[in-house]
Amino acid sequence: MHTVDCAMTADEQAIRDLVFTWLSATKAGDNDTVLGLMAEDAVFLQVGQEPMRGRAAFASAQQALANVDIDAKSAIQEIRVFGDWAYCWNHLTVVVTPHTGGAPIKRTGHVLSVLQKQNGRWAIVRDANLLTAVRD
Repeated sequence: MHTVDCAMTADEQAIRDLVFTWLSATKAGDNDTVLGLMAEDAVFLQVGQEPMRGRAAFASAQQALANVDIDAKSAIQEIRVFGDWAYCWNHLTVVVTPHTGGAPIKRTGHVLSVLQKQNGRWAIVRDANLLTAVRD
């Protein structure tokens, strides 16, 4: 269940909603919705990889995930808003399960996202993803 905390600002709630929408759309395989949550020139940083620059690069990388199910859980640790800029720190756990029946891959770690309000809506402009593989 997705609830609203009356003590938080509308911007903080909008950022929480963005995270919730991202995770829900990812699980549903709705890449268009995910792409709409990021700036055209978004940059994604991942451990041991070159930066992924731009919405088009992200969309291309998503094609490689067409044959898997993705289930993610987010625990927002902190949101700070500074006018039209904000950051959101999450602890994220992602389980990727191949459709072919292979063993699920679990990754967990912290994510720091920088957001900017664009055309009245929050969008991810930078994202540092520190997820690493978990061995059960």
